[in-house]
Amino acid sequence: MFSSVEFPWRQVVIHVTASGEEIRKNSGRSRIINLVKTRIKNAMRSMANGLSQDLYSAGSLSNQMNGLQALVSDAGTGTVGGIVSGTFTFWKNIVQSAAAPLFGSAITPSATTIRPFMNQLWLALERGVDKTDMIVSSDDYYTFYEDSLQQNQRYTDDKEAAAGFSSLRYKSARVWRDSASSGIPAAHMYFLNTEYFKLVAHTDAWMDMMDEQKSINQDAIVIPVITMGNLIVTNRSLQGVAKA
Repeated sequence: MFSSVEFPWRQVVIHVTASGEEIRKNSGRSRIINLVKTRIKNAMRSMANGLSQDLYSAGSLSNQMNGLQALVSDAGTGTVGGIVSGTFTFWKNIVQSAAAPLFGSAITPSATTIRPFMNQLWLALERGVDKTDMIVSSDDYYTFYEDSLQQNQRYTDDKEAAAGFSSLRYKSARVWRDSASSGIPAAHMYFLNTEYFKLVAHTDAWMDMMDEQKSINQDAIVIPVITMGNLIVTNRSLQGVAKA
């Protein structure tokens, strides 16, 4: 029996450490850099990069939040939020595959085929006033789409076009690109209805630095930096993925 969607909290902790010797060498007149502050800044940057990759992940690690490969999966199935989509089929996301499109025969994605390919998925996700409002694309599919629009100049606005095309427009949705280094898989476009997506962040632990702790068995300090949250979806049937 279907009851409710439940997503667990996921927590990531990075420990910033510095030995007493390092701290003393970088204090007072002998200070070269503010060692602890620099390491905390680097930890925050590492955590932000890791969070970006988590947002595209399958959330398969115990401390990893759900990502788009789980919530909007390539198969459209899976157990998400405690609900088995194989049993409750309304909980599946829509999949548009170039090898087996929603309509017609297989295609090879290119600048000439990308828009018809996208059109099919858009229509499958449209439900009255509900429609895709954000498309996130890998470099390759974004390039195909951009190339298909060159003669039309269909950019979101003149300023963005002049600034290097940071986003494009597809119908009423913005199209954003992301690189493989951020975690998005190649040959993918995620069609998202963000009305049903939310990044939940714990108010007491979102890239927050905890109190400094002294090691009991060595001359050093440890400062935990904690992030706790999860990416959740409340309607998978209005989310889609276009893939090879």
